[in-house]
Amino acid sequence: MTTALDVTDLTVRFGGTTSAAATTGTTAVDGVGFTLGAGDTLGIVGESGSGKSTTALALLRMLPPGGRITAGSVELAGQDLAALPEKALRALRGRRIAMVFQDPMSSLNPVLTIGRQLDEALRAHGSHPKKAERLARATKLLDLVGIPDAAGRLRDHPHQFSGGQRQRIMIALALAHDAEVLVADEPTTALDPTVQQQILRLLTRINREQGTALVVISHDLGVIAQTCRRLLVMRHGRVVEQGVTAEVLADPQHPYTRELLAAVPRLDEPSRAAANSTPDPRPLLTVRGLAKTYGSRRRSVTALQGVDLDLHPGETLGLVGESGSGKSTLARALVRAHTPSAGSIRFRGEELGPARGRGSRRGGPHREVQLVFQDPYSSLNPRMTAGQIIAEPLIAHGLGGREQRAARVAELLEQVGLDPATADRHPRAFSGGQRQRIGIARALAPEPSVLICDEPVSALDVSVQAQVIDLLARLQRELGLAILFIAHDLAVVRQVSHRIAVMHQGRIVETGPADRVVTAPEHPYTAELLAAVPRLETARATTRSST
Repeated sequence: MTTALDVTDLTVRFGGTTSAAATTGTTAVDGVGFTLGAGDTLGIVGESGSGKSTTALALLRMLPPGGRITAGSVELAGQDLAALPEKALRALRGRRIAMVFQDPMSSLNPVLTIGRQLDEALRAHGSHPKKAERLARATKLLDLVGIPDAAGRLRDHPHQFSGGQRQRIMIALALAHDAEVLVADEPTTALDPTVQQQILRLLTRINREQGTALVVISHDLGVIAQTCRRLLVMRHGRVVEQGVTAEVLADPQHPYTRELLAAVPRLDEPSRAAANSTPDPRPLLTVRGLAKTYGSRRRSVTALQGVDLDLHPGETLGLVGESGSGKSTLARALVRAHTPSAGSIRFRGEELGPARGRGSRRGGPHREVQLVFQDPYSSLNPRMTAGQIIAEPLIAHGLGGREQRAARVAELLEQVGLDPATADRHPRAFSGGQRQRIGIARALAPEPSVLICDEPVSALDVSVQAQVIDLLARLQRELGLAILFIAHDLAVVRQVSHRIAVMHQGRIVETGPADRVVTAPEHPYTAELLAAVPRLETARATTRSST
């Protein structure tokens, strides 16, 4: 097999200085090495801070300010990308090696049409000098990545596409010049199973049909098991294990690899919640006939249609469904951030009206239902300290004076496993998992009975994800919380839930005990969701059958 990319002793540092005498600063990547054959696929996994995304950025020399390659080489077709002059590097970057970034919504320019952005990418290397040629190529690229009506959609802006379609557009941009190596950084994070499966099939098809070598960075070992022939495991900036994916997953040699695998929720494992507790049979939150329509009479979108559900004290109800199914709209309707078009929401028999006036003050039902947001990075105000963020709901509901609020903040930080002394720090001083803990502490501040958790672990790696899930389970036991757990990861949902509700096109199409819904789905859409889940056990079984 011809070598497409040869990485040797790659070292990246942030801050400090480099001189003949000594190199100072923080080492983010330490002596990483691997060889990628033409048409080969390599997955890089590791927890937050392991150096996997920094390695990906270093391959194209796209490190953020303060980062620099201090040792090693990245050879592409005999040229060392780590040592090339900037002008020569720009001639290769995007043409022979390209990047698919993690968050397509922040990577795409919101004010330019998709056609304009593809046109820019094509003009960058001058391979299509005529406008008509670029238009034809842009249409072909969108068609290649599976965007319907490719020619017509070139005039649309990023917000007019779904999350999965935006990720396809990012892949199209990376393929503009038929790059030999494609580096994809978390290409399926926060996508539901069906859309995730579509993106993985697309990457696999491009690898097979175009002969493009793939480097896939992910915290989801199931994704790597399905997509990549070889696997590289990173920890603290170093490679601790690498080999054929199926063999590493079936027989990991390094303790850290075994630790990562042990933290991965598996779809074939029964519900821990159902085994450990029995919820109160009397409903705490009752939803009947809930509907939500956006827009006007001429043009409207129905997000919720006749939704019924009950949530019991001490129960975790898992809510799953693909993007656009209405999960997040339902979450926001339950906390009255969105006003329903029809239907009722009752807490202990009392109707939840709009969240304003007396109803939202101390003693009203609104403070009993609180929301934990999906993204621990964007949901915390970067200008406020952790203590100020957690105290916000207390002030909003008129709970306690300044000293009482300070004491409550310290108590909450300790309750979610953080040092009360960190109350004066800003969000940037915390890791992703710690930020999510702050978000949970904020939701717990007014002493709610119900937590609505909207994708609370989707942006976290498996080990941190497990810690947050364990935290929610402990808080539920200690406080008797009812939890609506919204997620796209069915394995996680099965583990944490007593019951699972499945949403499709604004309706709940199936509800039942977690284990029954996963092992014996009654609705065809539930079966379709389950079939789309990437599974580690498939890779392990493949290895066993071949030995």
